[in-house]
Order: sequence, then structure tokens, then C-alpha cells
Amino acid sequence: ACSVALFDDGICLGNEWRMLGRGHAENLIPMICALPDKGKANRIAVSVGPGSFTGVRVGIATARALGLAWGAKVVGYCNLTLIAAIARQQAQSCLNTTAPIAVAITGGHGEWFVARFDEVGQQITAPISLKPADAIALCVEDVVAGNQASAMIAARRYGQAFEVWPDARKFDLLKEAQLQSAPSPAYGRAPDAKVSAS
Repeated sequence: ACSVALFDDGICLGNEWRMLGRGHAENLIPMICALPDKGKANRIAVSVGPGSFTGVRVGIATARALGLAWGAKVVGYCNLTLIAAIARQQAQSCLNTTAPIAVAITGGHGEWFVARFDEVGQQITAPISLKPADAIALCVEDVVAGNQASAMIAARRYGQAFEVWPDARKFDLLKEAQLQSAPSPAYGRAPDAKVSAS
């Protein structure tokens, strides 16, 4: 998923969300340019991951370049934190409850990125990449969000799934304390490539 949104004092002036799979590098700048005033803002918030190596780096590099060009402050956020915030809003709406939330999304090599959040959105566990069985054992929350939520609920046979993707249009659900003042990539797993000792 690739998304952009422009906010002014909490009001969304323009946005776009696309399910791309691949192609973030080719689509991100045109999506920003299609926003009002070509997306120019005095603060830029960017997802730092976890996610694909290329997707994370493209997003952060774009945010830093625009921040330099516009004289804008650049902040980062974890996309699992955003997913949890979106799911919390949906759970309050349809279940009329505030509950702890686990987030599970597709990672690399058949693994899932997972993180756990309490009922007010505080992170209980840092994002980590795990095999599905280990992710299911770790995440005990009744409410599970993310694109692997249904798979997790089906495997453990209890709970409520919210199929949520990261979405910049919901950025306003995040709290200031959940933003990073110096965004850097959070890949969620060790690199696959190893540096040769020689």
C-alpha cells in the first residue's frame, strides 16, 4: 500500500491511497505532486517501516529530500503503530470497546512483522519479524489488525480480525509522542546480505 495525505490543522485537504505491491519509487512523487499546492507543507511525516527494504528507503529518502527543499521538519512513525491506531478506531466503532491490539503484517521470507499495543495505544513489544507460528504464540490479544490478522485469528481460533493497511489519510490518529524526531529505517529484521570477512 502507498498513500499520501496533506493536513492543515487536523483537516485533510487532499489524499490518495493505492495498493501497489511494487512501484513505490515510481508512484510516490506523482502522488505527492497531485496534492493541493503539490503537497508542500512545513512538516513531513513518513513511515519508517517495518516493510520492504526498498519501500522504506524510498519513503524516507523522499521525505528528507522534500524536507530539505521546503525547509520542512521531517518526523517518522512506525506503520504498525498507525495500523493499531486505525484498528482501535474501528474496534471502538463496531465493537464499542477499547482493547489491546496485536498487529500482524506480511514480512519477508514467509515471516510476519508483529507488534503488540495496550488499550491506549502504547507499544508493549517492539516490531519483530517472526515465523507465523511464533507470531501467533506471542500475540495473545483478542483484537488483531493488519493484512495477516485473519490468518492469525483462523490459526488460533479466537479473536476479532481487522484487515487494516497503513494509510496516511489516518495519520491524525497518531499522538505526538509516537513520532520520531529523527526518522531512520526500521526494517524489523536483520539484513539478508552478509559482508564478506575478506
